[in-house]
Amino acid sequence: MITRFSWLVLLSATLTVSAADWPRFRGPNGSGIAPDDKPVPVEWSATKNLKWKTSLPGPGSSSPIVVGDRVFVTCWSGYATEGQQGTGDITALMRHLVCVDLTTGKILWDRSVPAKQPEERYGGMFAQNGYASHTAVSDGKLVCVFFGKSGVHAFDLEGKPLWQAEVGDWDDRRGWGSASSPILHGDVLIVPALVESQALFGFDKNTGKQLWKAPSEGFAGTWGTPVIAEVDGRADLAIAVPGEVWGFNPDTGKLRWYATGLQSDSVCNSVVTDGSAVFAMSERGGGSVAIKAGGKGDVSATHTLWTGSNGSRIATPILWENRLYWISGSIAMCRDAKTGAEVYSERIESTSGASGNQDSGGGGGGRRGGGGMGGGDYASPVAANGHLYHVSRRGEVLVIKLGPKFELLCRNKIEGDTSDHSATPAISNGQLFLRSAKTLYCIGG
Repeated sequence: MITRFSWLVLLSATLTVSAADWPRFRGPNGSGIAPDDKPVPVEWSATKNLKWKTSLPGPGSSSPIVVGDRVFVTCWSGYATEGQQGTGDITALMRHLVCVDLTTGKILWDRSVPAKQPEERYGGMFAQNGYASHTAVSDGKLVCVFFGKSGVHAFDLEGKPLWQAEVGDWDDRRGWGSASSPILHGDVLIVPALVESQALFGFDKNTGKQLWKAPSEGFAGTWGTPVIAEVDGRADLAIAVPGEVWGFNPDTGKLRWYATGLQSDSVCNSVVTDGSAVFAMSERGGGSVAIKAGGKGDVSATHTLWTGSNGSRIATPILWENRLYWISGSIAMCRDAKTGAEVYSERIESTSGASGNQDSGGGGGGRRGGGGMGGGDYASPVAANGHLYHVSRRGEVLVIKLGPKFELLCRNKIEGDTSDHSATPAISNGQLFLRSAKTLYCIGG
């Protein structure tokens, strides 16, 4: 006979695991695509289709994640919260993991972690990024966060600390800061400490025990988040670095294969996969490339599917029905994922009358990506029900119909919020979770 207590435990476990969850940066395996077919609004404002808004304890540009009936997001407090250029007491800096009720927007709990010192001071290009750019990850039972120099921290869904681990304390050589997000593969928590120690780490998600470390100087200049590609029943951990695309064994951290990739000294976005092929793009003329996952050693000659001359600057593209979509500056791009051939390239006129997406400026933004030179959008697009949602840094969200012909459906903006918008949205159960520097919004019909 199941006791009442046992039944409540079982019910709680059921509620925290859902096919509609958005458990990591850009959702299921980093695809950016909603895991269900529930319609998401294409039009909203401060008075239309806005279910709730919640003020956060501080700024940040990490993405929200959704686990059951809760939303998790990170931010920082105590220092440079209003964009002060290197002024104030940096020893007061705190990182936060905030848990929000999905239905009401009420903050359920807030866990803070003191910043390990010395920390990089706020200013210059670092101010384009800030201290809360890493998106949390969850398996429905625990939530793991990466706070850069301040390490990796695991909590249960009620906010109880479970374990923590250090992964390095190097400064970024360019002063751009740190942004790559952790992911989960089975029981392995994979942490891309690409700035902090130029290494990937694998931890036992339940105990925090370090399982492996994969260091390489080749990670310098990388701010992307890896994905899992599967070929012939084998899982490869894929990530793009300057000049190449790499595939690791996610259980051991051993490099399995590599291929000639992006001809750039920095990779600020993440790779995407259709399950077997890995697509990588780069800014500043680095081009783009499609690599078939799998193989051993140098697979450049045997596994390169196509290369292209242009790519996404900072945002990670959407892969939808064998087409890649992205917006870079003022240009909306679509490319055939099988051949690399251009499907369309369309200029988008801004609402201010000039083309292009302007840098919103302002402080306290913690702008995501850490590799921009100003003037670009840092959030990556997401998609649901055949619609692409692209967030500009000034808060305008473009809704574009996915297909072989460019069609801009709507422009949305929540009036009154002029802060920086650099976080990639999350989608769950027909709702879009949009995050500006200090505010979390739930948009739903």
